[in-house]
Amino acid sequence: MIHSFDVLILGGGAAGLMCAIEAGKRGRRVAVIEHAARLGKKILISGGGRCNFTNIHCQPEHFLSSNAHFAKSALARYTPSDFIALVEKHHIPYHEKTLGQLFCDRSATGILSMLEAECRDAGVNIFLSTTVKEIRHTTGFVARSAKAEFHAPVLVVATGGLSIPKIGATSFGYDLARQFGLAIREPRPGLVPLVLTAEDRSHYCDLAGVSAGVVASFDGQHFREKMLITHRGLSGPAILQISSYWKQSLPILIDLAPGRDVAAAFHHPKTPRNIGTLRAEMRTFLPQRFADRWLDRHAPVSWTNTTLADFERRVHAWPITPAGTEGYEKAEVTAGGVDTNELSAKAMESLKVRGLFFIGEVADVTGHLGGFNFQWAWASGAAAGRAV
Repeated sequence: MIHSFDVLILGGGAAGLMCAIEAGKRGRRVAVIEHAARLGKKILISGGGRCNFTNIHCQPEHFLSSNAHFAKSALARYTPSDFIALVEKHHIPYHEKTLGQLFCDRSATGILSMLEAECRDAGVNIFLSTTVKEIRHTTGFVARSAKAEFHAPVLVVATGGLSIPKIGATSFGYDLARQFGLAIREPRPGLVPLVLTAEDRSHYCDLAGVSAGVVASFDGQHFREKMLITHRGLSGPAILQISSYWKQSLPILIDLAPGRDVAAAFHHPKTPRNIGTLRAEMRTFLPQRFADRWLDRHAPVSWTNTTLADFERRVHAWPITPAGTEGYEKAEVTAGGVDTNELSAKAMESLKVRGLFFIGEVADVTGHLGGFNFQWAWASGAAAGRAV
């Protein structure tokens, strides 16, 4: 069977659905082709099932890309306020958590149902359980599945990255970009827990579940949030954030006492300079078990002003070199992707192949934790949908 449309969108996730809505509202005949049996699987599992759908503090500096300026245009033309207006139009109750993160009060299904309703209103055609086997391009694009051919002058690739393969993530979007001669920035897991070396695991990982407020730093980036010890390494928001920037075999720095002068306890001449005093001080800002365990390895060898100053520096810049990450299975996003130098910042269209667009996670734009990646999906989808 042959189907003809104005726009083919590969992928029924956040970016693909937003693109479909915007294109459909402009009178385009749109088809969304999704290989899974339902739309928006990543939307449904995000935010613990409540979908952290945007962040009110969204700015370009919250995004990582080989081209730091690329995301600015799309983000400026579709803002968190625009998506919030859509949420409120559909009477979906929501709330702000920490640091500007907006979540549904009830369930992520509210966001997906909203997008599905907007697609219906815009006359979008949805094809589920349809796996595209081949893309051909002559004067237009032809997408072939086992049972049908889809023809259109415009093809939008919204197939996502490699993260969370259990819900169907594949390399299809990258493979397609290579087919058309576009460069790829090497994909890697982003917003992902870090795995410690065997030695560090043996010392800390029996404390799994213990967390502390820290600042995690790498290569000029730093994030002040919670760190969580896991059975294999480190996680929590601070670690997930820095993981997107971390490079293999290099140490990250962890400030265990942000804004505190740990050695101040010893400034008074009558304060005993011993491990008991230091242990009591460390327990005021770290969980007791972690404070004690950390001191087992890093307590001063003597109690001079010099050694205390060295200890103070280490508390605020504890270097730890991960062995690796938990990989795409635990990564919230994929960093890297289609090189943004290959795309129009205004439209998301390939600069080499007219009518070919790449949006959302498949492009080399990765947001920080906290709703920024959804906002990129909405913004890049809207940009393409308005351009097709």
